[in-house]
Amino acid sequence: MADDKDVLRDVWFGRIPTCFTLYQDEITEREAEPFYLLLPRVSYLPLVTDKVRKHFQKVMKPDDVGEMWFEYEGTPLKWHYPIGLLFDLYASNTTLPWSIFVHFKNFPQQDLLHCPSNSVIEAHFMSSIKEADALKHKGAVVNEMQKKDHKQLWMGLQNDKFDQFWAMNRKLMEYPTEEGGFRYIPFRIYQVTSNRPFIQKLFRPVASDGCPHTLGDLLKEVFPAAIPQNDGQKKYQVMIHGIEPMLETPIQWLSEHLSYPDNFLHISIIPAPSD
Repeated sequence: MADDKDVLRDVWFGRIPTCFTLYQDEITEREAEPFYLLLPRVSYLPLVTDKVRKHFQKVMKPDDVGEMWFEYEGTPLKWHYPIGLLFDLYASNTTLPWSIFVHFKNFPQQDLLHCPSNSVIEAHFMSSIKEADALKHKGAVVNEMQKKDHKQLWMGLQNDKFDQFWAMNRKLMEYPTEEGGFRYIPFRIYQVTSNRPFIQKLFRPVASDGCPHTLGDLLKEVFPAAIPQNDGQKKYQVMIHGIEPMLETPIQWLSEHLSYPDNFLHISIIPAPSD
């Protein structure tokens, strides 16, 4: 893997200033003040919101406290999506802090998975890493790891420890030099306006003629509408970690440097803001 530690660190330590407000229909014994947090982009909401729960439970009767869930502008936020993906998808063109409503009742079962404990998040996270490794290395790297190595990946993410996580994750980012990249790029493309949760296909990082594929090549094959028209008009923004990478960027480089900890490139395609 290209040793570009600064990019990896910048991605890992990306934060979103967020204001949590208790939804007005929740019953409280006294007024609930908003709660502010810097949310890590690479993490998951249930891993970093214990303080939010404790803050609002102080003003509520225990009987009124059910499973906590979050909503932004009427959309329940999926806990199994990384936080940065949720922000890019739903709120990237809003002013900060990100304003999220907190709920303790009326859990939207049709929209959200239940998350009774962190072990559920861990299982989801590890299954994503295994799927990514199957695409990249036919599963060889994960299969060679011991249980404690899997645990190190998880604990690095859970405890926000960059060095602990990357000491193990770099093995998942290696490939034989002669191959020029992974077998396939683990990616998912998301769109707010689509009924499909995401688009995912097999896509090689290197073309048959040996030339590296770019982000533009991926979009041409999977989501051509995201490529600007001949008149230069841009209908969509293509976001990864809050930035719009240049379409000429090699997809292999993006996979090595801008994948989330689950080893997937999570790409948001949102309507371009009108002037």
